[in-house]
Amino acid sequence: MQLRTHKRKRSVVINVTSLLDVMFNLLLFFMVSTTFLSTPAIKLELPKASHAEVIEQRPIIVYVGVDGTVYLNDEPVNVALLSAALEGKFAEGDERSVVLQADSRVSHGTVVEVMDAIKAAGATRLVVSTEPVK
Repeated sequence: MQLRTHKRKRSVVINVTSLLDVMFNLLLFFMVSTTFLSTPAIKLELPKASHAEVIEQRPIIVYVGVDGTVYLNDEPVNVALLSAALEGKFAEGDERSVVLQADSRVSHGTVVEVMDAIKAAGATRLVVSTEPVK
């Protein structure tokens, strides 16, 4: 006589498909949200300098690309109109410092022309951006 009935043990199965979907979505979210960089629309190769200083304020930035294109805070501008555009930016705030980021392969004449337009606009401080020597 058999009093006990043997029950079959059920194996537990965890479906990980939905877990993988959630993990991939989280991975995608973190990858996309952490790659926001404040870079200009053009790729610049800055000249190297052994004595560099970091600026903590948010000044007006003028970019000069390798082909001589000029950008004022990520907006393309003609060199002849740069002075007037800078005067408009100076009227918005009381800060009159300008950071010049020119590619190291740009001609010296173009950089001097841009610096002259910045000075004509009434900038009180001009900083030339460089990269530290490694």
